[in-house]
Amino acid sequence: MKNTMNFSSEHIAYLKKQKRKKIITVTLRWLILALILGLWELLTYLKVMDPFITSSPSRVVKTLGSLYASGDLFRHIGITLGETLAGFVIAVVSGYIIAILLWSCQTVRAVLEPYIVVLNSLPKIALGPLIIIWIGTGYTAIIFMTVIVAVILCIMNTLAGFMAVDGTKLTLMKAMGAGRLATLKKLVMPASMPALMNTLKVAVGLAWIGSIMGEYIVSRAGLGYLIVYGGQVMKLDLVMTATFILCVLAGCMYGIIALVEKFVVKQF
Repeated sequence: MKNTMNFSSEHIAYLKKQKRKKIITVTLRWLILALILGLWELLTYLKVMDPFITSSPSRVVKTLGSLYASGDLFRHIGITLGETLAGFVIAVVSGYIIAILLWSCQTVRAVLEPYIVVLNSLPKIALGPLIIIWIGTGYTAIIFMTVIVAVILCIMNTLAGFMAVDGTKLTLMKAMGAGRLATLKKLVMPASMPALMNTLKVAVGLAWIGSIMGEYIVSRAGLGYLIVYGGQVMKLDLVMTATFILCVLAGCMYGIIALVEKFVVKQF
């Protein structure tokens, strides 16, 4: 009651409405998921869909149990998760640093921007054979693939956030005698924080794409390896199970970024 004493009745009603809307949104999300899984299970049970080809939720659960019993479940998850996190961190940090360098020098930015755009449009899977030759077939090659998939977008989105800072504020900083470093630290970096959070959200998906892409090419373990192996020996339950695990992990990682965003937005 103490938290609402300073609010008007209209404000309290608005807050209650927003809370109800949030509860409805979350409930609908879970209901849609339950509907999809239930319909999937029902159609395979009735043989409308062939469970050998499409698998089913119950078969996925059974396969999860088999992987857990054999001790392979967390081993494959740990390998892929480690590769993805390493590639994600390297891509975000290096992309942020490069974006700062490009923002700091307009000439360098003008010269390199076309090359960045071309590299972003290049199908990264085409570099697979070269990566194997250059780096080998270990975890380093997979992390490198993850980085090259995500880093260009990190550079472009972060730089766009830097460039979107209010020109009037930049002029005011210059009029006050602030140098490029002070302007970057006091104005540009805080103002571009929402753009950085959006970059992190997109980079999460790209990091998972990169790590799985790398595992398709060179891995002997990991979730990508399970998908490839399952497809080769026609164990489609294994393919669907690995895909399900990927969805859960990617969703959890995205959720963590969303929580961090809420905290960061309050600070800035």
